Amino acid sequence: MGLISVLWGIFAMLWMLLALVPLLGWGNWFLIPFAAVGAIIAAVGMVVTAPANRGRAKTGLLLNAIVIVVAVVRLHLGGGVI
Repeated sequence: MGLISVLWGIFAMLWMLLALVPLLGWGNWFLIPFAAVGAIIAAVGMVVTAPANRGRAKTGLLLNAIVIVVAVVRLHLGGGVI
């Protein structure tokens, strides 16, 4: 599950870079739930795996958390969240 969350986070990061382009900020509305699902997958992966093998799940959780924070800030700055 850790590998899935890392790949999910990488895809979300690429999507986030695209959503930073002006007039494409509406993509953040879809990006936030997408990254939240990736964070949930990473959290489940951290619970299921052994403590020594949680590196990928932690990385996936961090990537998805960064994406969520940046997307919310971008929506706030662009007037998407009032």
